[in-house]
Amino acid sequence: MKKRILSYLMNWVKKPIFIRLKNVSLGLIVISSLSLATCKPHQAATQTEQSDVTTDVPFKKEGNLSFVDGKSSKVISKLDIEVAQTAEETQQGLMYRRSMLDSCGMIFIFNDEEEQSFWMKNTYIPLDIIYVSAKKEIVSIAADCRPLSEESVPSKGKAKYVVEVNGGYAAKMGLKPGDKIDFTVDK
Repeated sequence: MKKRILSYLMNWVKKPIFIRLKNVSLGLIVISSLSLATCKPHQAATQTEQSDVTTDVPFKKEGNLSFVDGKSSKVISKLDIEVAQTAEETQQGLMYRRSMLDSCGMIFIFNDEEEQSFWMKNTYIPLDIIYVSAKKEIVSIAADCRPLSEESVPSKGKAKYVVEVNGGYAAKMGLKPGDKIDFTVDK
């Protein structure tokens, strides 16, 4: 066996360099083609999966919001907020976010005060959903809503505004129905 390998190598070395390079090049092309052919279906599946999962959406500060104690009128906490006013912004909400600072949130501003209902589809972080009346008073709080759930999360009363914050934020700040919000939107 050793003699055959040695004989093959000796004959191969005796061939002119351009023939040796041609043989090596053809071999590499064949190997590359085979490996690419076997990878294509896997790459296509990966691309499909990636199109279903968007990369993290960066926070864009568009205003400020304060939670205010309903009895004492003292400021409980303050947030930088993104604002959802259009149908597209409202539909997108905080979907596809992988993280959000506790100092940030989103306010949804609706034209009419009515029962509202949200869901957590394509939302990767737990949220507190805070429903607020036209008088800017907290109507109800849906705490620690489960990520990626398509279950409806309704308000317990009519709301014109909805504020989304990180899950657990409302409890940590001691927010409750009857407390109020005050906000400004940057121009």
